Amino acid sequence: MNNNSENAFLAGPRSRWQEFLFSLEVLFQFIKGFRNLHFVGPCITIFGSARFGPDDVYYQTTEELAGLLGKEGFAIMTGGGPGIMEAANKGAKNAGALSLGCNIELPFEQHPNPYLDRMVNIRYFFVRKELLRKYSSGFVIMPGGLGTLDEFFEVITLIQTGKMNNFPVVVMGLEYHEKLMRYFESLVKEETVGSTDFQHILFTDDVAEAAEHIRNFTELSPEKHAHTDAPLWIFGERKIKRKK
Repeated sequence: MNNNSENAFLAGPRSRWQEFLFSLEVLFQFIKGFRNLHFVGPCITIFGSARFGPDDVYYQTTEELAGLLGKEGFAIMTGGGPGIMEAANKGAKNAGALSLGCNIELPFEQHPNPYLDRMVNIRYFFVRKELLRKYSSGFVIMPGGLGTLDEFFEVITLIQTGKMNNFPVVVMGLEYHEKLMRYFESLVKEETVGSTDFQHILFTDDVAEAAEHIRNFTELSPEKHAHTDAPLWIFGERKIKRKK
């Protein structure tokens, strides 16, 4: 993919006309996401590394948790690629839940995993992150890298500042995230965050405990969250159906 437009935007100020055209491009990316994700219903997004294979315990844990959440009525969304993403989509698929991918377009394109009912490609990270938050009722953070941590920290900042309410975050993998937990404890000790700022975050290895945490903090039940309005063809809308 050609990233020249984003590179130019991030390089600094440009002409008013260039900034206006870029703004329109961003708007169309948002509209693309709105039209593809409007009918997902209650949804949990699961993040994690693309590098874990089916024999890895984190892959298996992700598949189990996605299946449990899927059976409770949640759609499952990921970045749509391999590894943890594939495990989550596979778990959703096997549970009969909607399995979704919200992919970020990068120069090194990743192939979508075979367990998706729908996948939408978004060009810009900041658009993709807003879409994921808008259509998710909670996040699960599995072991991963910088992209996983980026989304995690932005979400908990929005929770801390009151921009998001009743939004559960589950961090799976106690051994993997041990240093992160110690870091959070140091923030509380140094009083740079409040003692209640992390009340929506659960660190655990227990799948059942993770699912219960999401249920406890999710404001809308699957039944109440469902859209009753019909798709409008003029906007290119269509219901999301599970693939057999």
